[in-house]
Amino acid sequence: MISDELRSLPSAGLHPVLQQALTLAIAANPQEKTPGRYALQGDTIFMNVMQFATQSPEQKKAELHQQYIDIQVLLSGEERILFGMTDSARQCDEMHVEDDYQLCSEIADEQAIVLKPGRFAIFMPGEPHKPGCMVGGPGEIKKVVIKVRASLLQA
Repeated sequence: MISDELRSLPSAGLHPVLQQALTLAIAANPQEKTPGRYALQGDTIFMNVMQFATQSPEQKKAELHQQYIDIQVLLSGEERILFGMTDSARQCDEMHVEDDYQLCSEIADEQAIVLKPGRFAIFMPGEPHKPGCMVGGPGEIKKVVIKVRASLLQA
């Protein structure tokens, strides 16, 4: 997991593909878009704009991806994301290969980060994460999740 603020993007030390994905998404003005999927570079880089109420961690499951990197950027509100290192996911359901996700009930040695507007967190394939958890009590958030095909980093 990598985390930083958008204002620090030029000096964040990110792989050029990840920096480009964030730059493309910011230029697309996700804060002005309605929830939905938006292509940024075909199916190799796209973004999902979301708006929903945060929930307690017990009401949510962690997610894992194999083909895509998740870059989660908070646009409004406050969100806690629980996460773990590679291979820390436990009690996992079947992998949904076509949609590139797997849900898991537990994260070993679980850690947490709180996102506020302008902050981002990057989760690599195999890193379990449970986004959308409340900070204090439930609250409305708007966020964008930028999906980057992991194979782009090896090109």
